[in-house]
Amino acid sequence: MDIALELTEELGVKKSQVEAAVRLIDEGNTIPFIARYRKEATGGLNDEVLRNLGERLVYLRNLEDKKSSVLAAIEEQGKLTGELRAKIEEARTLVVVEDLYRPYRPKRRTRAMIAREKGLTGLAETILAQNLTREALEEAAGYLDPQKDVTSAEEALAGAGDIIAEQISDDADLRMTIRQMTRDRGRIVSTARDETARSVYETYYDFDEPIREVPGHRVLAINRGEKEKVLTVKIHAPEEDILRLIADRYINAENVYTTPVLTAVIADAYQRLIAPAIEREIRSALTEIAEDGAIRVFGKNLQQLLMQPPIAGQTVLGWDPAFRTGCKLAVVDPTGKVLDTKVIFPTAPQNKLAESKKILAAMIKKYGVSLISLGNGTASRESEQIIVDLLAEIPERVSYVITNEAGASVYSASKLASEEFPAFDVGQRSAASIARRVQDPLAELVKIDPKSIGVGQYQHDMNQKKLSETLGGVVEDSVNRVGVDLNTASASLLSYISGISAPVAKNIVAYRDEKGSFTSRRQLLKVPKLGPKAFEQCAGFLRIRDGQNPLDATSVHPESYQAAEELLARLGHRPEEISQGGIARIAEEVSDIQKMAEELHLGQMTLEDILTELAKPGRDPRQDMPQPILRRDVLSMEDLKPGMVLKGTVRNVVDFGAFVDIGVHQDGLVHISRISDRFIKHPLEAVSVGDIVDVQVVAVDLDKQRVALSMRIGRDVDAQGNPVEMSARRDHPDRDKKSGRGGLGHRASAGSNVRGGGAISDRRKSGKDQRKQDKKGREHAGSGRNRGREGQRQDKRHHISEGLGNSDMLKALAKIKL
Repeated sequence: MDIALELTEELGVKKSQVEAAVRLIDEGNTIPFIARYRKEATGGLNDEVLRNLGERLVYLRNLEDKKSSVLAAIEEQGKLTGELRAKIEEARTLVVVEDLYRPYRPKRRTRAMIAREKGLTGLAETILAQNLTREALEEAAGYLDPQKDVTSAEEALAGAGDIIAEQISDDADLRMTIRQMTRDRGRIVSTARDETARSVYETYYDFDEPIREVPGHRVLAINRGEKEKVLTVKIHAPEEDILRLIADRYINAENVYTTPVLTAVIADAYQRLIAPAIEREIRSALTEIAEDGAIRVFGKNLQQLLMQPPIAGQTVLGWDPAFRTGCKLAVVDPTGKVLDTKVIFPTAPQNKLAESKKILAAMIKKYGVSLISLGNGTASRESEQIIVDLLAEIPERVSYVITNEAGASVYSASKLASEEFPAFDVGQRSAASIARRVQDPLAELVKIDPKSIGVGQYQHDMNQKKLSETLGGVVEDSVNRVGVDLNTASASLLSYISGISAPVAKNIVAYRDEKGSFTSRRQLLKVPKLGPKAFEQCAGFLRIRDGQNPLDATSVHPESYQAAEELLARLGHRPEEISQGGIARIAEEVSDIQKMAEELHLGQMTLEDILTELAKPGRDPRQDMPQPILRRDVLSMEDLKPGMVLKGTVRNVVDFGAFVDIGVHQDGLVHISRISDRFIKHPLEAVSVGDIVDVQVVAVDLDKQRVALSMRIGRDVDAQGNPVEMSARRDHPDRDKKSGRGGLGHRASAGSNVRGGGAISDRRKSGKDQRKQDKKGREHAGSGRNRGREGQRQDKRHHISEGLGNSDMLKALAKIKL
């Protein structure tokens, strides 16, 4: 296989780009370095494409290694034919290679192997020849051999059947065809082990959906329900057609003596050997596809969270809310230094409200606090009301923001936190972290295991190695996209910089503590274990403000300093202008950028990057992201009414929608069908974590603390909260048919727990039987999760647009080539 050609076809890029990227990766260059400083070589491939390329490169190389070992093993047996070699060499997946190798792979002691040892191979061959002129049992009687434990004709015939069944099972072409039929026409079915038991998996108590159509989040939910012994899961294949297919291949003569035997053997081969294996393979493939999709969504969410803009220049009071143990407070100055910590007890059971307010007011006044960062954990709602009341009583102008505290407790109990705050308890560390999260989310969140940040779905159920690698790559790309200040960055932050390992990051901090601030990037070469290659990889991502060379404060790589300085000289500028805020219109001064690039011996893309950086030195890409919503008042669930329009922050994006914080301590769900007027396959096409969005309240369930929202203002409910009639909606009549959504009547649970997969569609379609519209009255917030099984049976039109849609699932399955 030509790996470069295969990657070219998969990624839709030029072969020269792939070859250059592979060469750079093999030379030990990191993805951020290649994406930023080797654009000419790769034709401008971004970090996401490069990571996909790197993953597929590993897979394809492993595939080639597997082919080599399989070919060697078969050749050693003396059974390698030219046709078989060609099939193995042309295989594009490990599954196909395994199918081809199956007949030659050393097996455990099977029933067929025992039958061969008993001398029944001849009988099997005779039956397969299908030219018997007497009953099969009469023929089998000639193979009796008490010494080999063949004491009856029935035993001999059964042994011959075992040999034939294994031969059928080992037929690689047949197995591939059966797998394809099962994938194309099979269904995944789940039932309850106990139909009377209440659980978060009730949606799946009577579940039946085509394999081709089942979205990833349902696969993961079903897997978890099965793992927790709530569900029984099966793959239902078109068995009759499959048995007919096998018969057509192996029964090639009308022989009254052998046809009944072969018919029974074929059924045994399929039911005992082929079907269970293919079910495992298909479920494994579905799980892999679902995991990859969930990991991809987790990565996108994490990236958006890490790239949230910092709230700079403010003294922040971090508030870690609690009941019995008290609320922990930490005041942090604009540089991130902790100025003071306190513990107050304004909530139950102590209820020392007046005393707590007095302490709070004193801290705000003493340290000039301008922002309170309140964690969204236990007692957050009660704490928010206290903050709002206090802000109305004091003269200082202070705002507050609700901060996602996911992972703060993990960090506060970590070795890193104890080293950073040795005199603090875990609560004080957590409060300090919550304060710093708004000052610089990226710098603070890198201290936490990405899996603990809480912006994924089913992350505990998936391949942890793959998840860690993907999320680590997301953090690495985000940190390098922003760049870090070499003289203030923590070892945690530095360890994500291209080319810098955790030990080297600690060495940098130790060198800085001993020698003082870095004044030149070149000083990095004096840091223990940081050699020329590591310097090449990391230097461009590290910033030195007020250093010896103004270019050290930019993302211009040291390898391009000479060209950058020559460029400045040609245009009549001095390097000092960089330190004075940059040269805003410098790009306009270059009339022919291609000619200038050639004269400076640079690539055009590199020159464009240099010009951009000289115009805005050290520009932070996070500045383009929406700013957090700062509040001074509080809203409760009881205040919400259908039809209300509010501004909120997207906290999490999952396959079936987006959860939006509207300030009521219960994130509302915007189902995928209510995110956009245009058809989208996945919510990430329209929203990202951290986005500030306008939403309209569709339904409120106070008992279950659920809120259903819509981003289609006025399209799902009017200003008074009345459902908008179908005729009043301007949707194209075919819109939902094409999308597979099953009409605008589709609803999902508001505020559903991702863990239980509760927020999934209550609309189903089965085969071609698709209803045009839901029955009215299903628009209440909990309709998706809490419908009875009778209602589910009446409405089998299973909606499949959530997560991976029809076409995406088909493409993904085809890519694995089951």
